[in-house]
Amino acid sequence: MTIETPLKFCIVNGYPKRSRDVLDATNVTQAHDLYLMFLRKMLPNSAFDLLFIADPEVDMPTAEEISAYDGIIWTGSNLTIYHEDEEVTRQIEYCRAVFEAGVPQYGSCWAAQMAAMASGGECRKNPNGREWSIARDITLTEAGKNHPMYNGKQPQFDGFIMHLDEVCAIPESATILATNGHTHVQSIAVKYGNGEFWATQYHPEFTLYEMAQLVGARKHYIVEEGFFEKESDMEPLVNNMIALSKQPDNAELRQQLKIGDDILDDDIRQKEVHNWVEYLVIPTKNGE
Repeated sequence: MTIETPLKFCIVNGYPKRSRDVLDATNVTQAHDLYLMFLRKMLPNSAFDLLFIADPEVDMPTAEEISAYDGIIWTGSNLTIYHEDEEVTRQIEYCRAVFEAGVPQYGSCWAAQMAAMASGGECRKNPNGREWSIARDITLTEAGKNHPMYNGKQPQFDGFIMHLDEVCAIPESATILATNGHTHVQSIAVKYGNGEFWATQYHPEFTLYEMAQLVGARKHYIVEEGFFEKESDMEPLVNNMIALSKQPDNAELRQQLKIGDDILDDDIRQKEVHNWVEYLVIPTKNGE
């Protein structure tokens, strides 16, 4: 599932440096690297720059610099988007500048909230609590079934996820494309200014192994929030996730973990990103 067209992207890492340092210390892959690991295969002739937008010492890109890219990709973040601090507000400012420049945007988790907030929507702490590891029964809306981001995707599927906040009010220019029982907005498309932003609350960029690593690193919070009595109770889950990542055809582990091809097959899991490039980035580049 490769796209040979040479393109230029900027991957925007939404984590502040202190949080990136924690990820390194706990052997969790950095958010931008999760994207790079599969994008370099999907887009072998493309170039990728990185922007650590949460860091106050990093200069904000100019309109000319933004317009040099064919697409902007946002990672997740552990910040809270409705908090009024510089690490957050400068990201919203940048997102609006990208909208104004007309450069297509895509992203996951934090990105769905960013797409909404930057264009006039609202976010909040999810009253259902943390959604973690795997979001179950993500279901396309009628608009989602007809949207190009989901071309070739089944109407219901599971996806990797780890979040506490959610989009609670969409802007006038937005369309909800997918939902589930835990989080009403599982994906969104926003037209604002001169641009368009497609985003998922779930994470197409994760693999089962990488999610197992993140679950292990977040075990303190998961226990604190009442999902397990103690951290050691989580070890079988994490170990089984890692085992299945190494033996994806293991039927017993698949059944035990309730994991299918929508999680394990790269082409299925990453289809939203592929479709964004094919149906939004390339047509925009060509002036269509």
